[in-house]
Amino acid sequence: MPFRTLRTLRAGLVGYGFAGQTFHAPVLSAVEGLELGAVASSQPHRVHTDWPGVDVVPDVEALLRRTDIDLVVIAAPNAQHHPLAKAALAAGKHVIVDKPFTLDAVQARELSDLAQQKGRLLSVYQNRRFDSDFQTLRNLLASSDLGRPVYLESHFDRYRPQVRERHLVDQAVQLFGRPDTLQLDTAALRDGALVEDYFHAVLRYDKGTHAPLRVVLHATTLAAYAAPRYIVHGTRGSYIKRGVDPQEDALRAGGRPGDAGWGVDPIEGELTIMRDDGRVQVRGVPTLAGNYVGYYAAIRDAIHGEGPNPVTPDQAVELMELLDLGRQSATEGRALAVR
Repeated sequence: MPFRTLRTLRAGLVGYGFAGQTFHAPVLSAVEGLELGAVASSQPHRVHTDWPGVDVVPDVEALLRRTDIDLVVIAAPNAQHHPLAKAALAAGKHVIVDKPFTLDAVQARELSDLAQQKGRLLSVYQNRRFDSDFQTLRNLLASSDLGRPVYLESHFDRYRPQVRERHLVDQAVQLFGRPDTLQLDTAALRDGALVEDYFHAVLRYDKGTHAPLRVVLHATTLAAYAAPRYIVHGTRGSYIKRGVDPQEDALRAGGRPGDAGWGVDPIEGELTIMRDDGRVQVRGVPTLAGNYVGYYAAIRDAIHGEGPNPVTPDQAVELMELLDLGRQSATEGRALAVR
């Protein structure tokens, strides 16, 4: 059944800080069959500046009491993700949680179990799966151009105050599955830094379909000159992609999905192939357009029973388990087996 014949789903947004204002409200509002119905915020003037016709309620309890809200999107501070998602699921709402899902895997499993008990959709906003460069890389790896991948280096280098490494781990697992071992190093390198601003992980794949393979994930906020976004070496060639998906910067600047050129990344990747005759072939690889709207469109379809959840609770729990293991690895200073 085409989604447009089904009733429009109404979303309630918890929090109108950076994540709620920049990522969730404009992206979900761009999806046909999904609308922003209400926002729980202590700053109604900010909401009404952007969304004059949207109701603003003072707290989460008022939002959860509303019978016209089908889906609750949690864009509150990290420590509130677990209790707010738990309350929303208990109220019978479908739930999306911004990254990070929870503070640890124990909380993640509790929410996953509760969603199953309540028969509600639970998902995590892993929008970076819909980045232009990641979608291009996934397509390239699915082709035979590179041969078998043996090394991938993924950088997210910025000159910004906070490092966010979680999406790098999620992308690696999406491409290759769970690694066999994980080693993480973190540090606070800025003068007077109180939080970590450097992240370097090595994922080893020594068994299974992709072995042997090494994946290096690196993020820092002290990179005035960023390394390539991706460096991939395979048995037949290499691929390098510079630049980052343009959607975040467009949203920060007040753009909306659907604007002219939305998600278009003009920077091509470079593919170098070693031919059988020994010659080297170099060609550009056009970058696919990014599509954050695709996440919320998939959520709409999943709630209506028309498609899969784009980020399942099992995937969310698995990622939290890896992040917990990474923290242990950084503390102990050694590689740890992934079970």
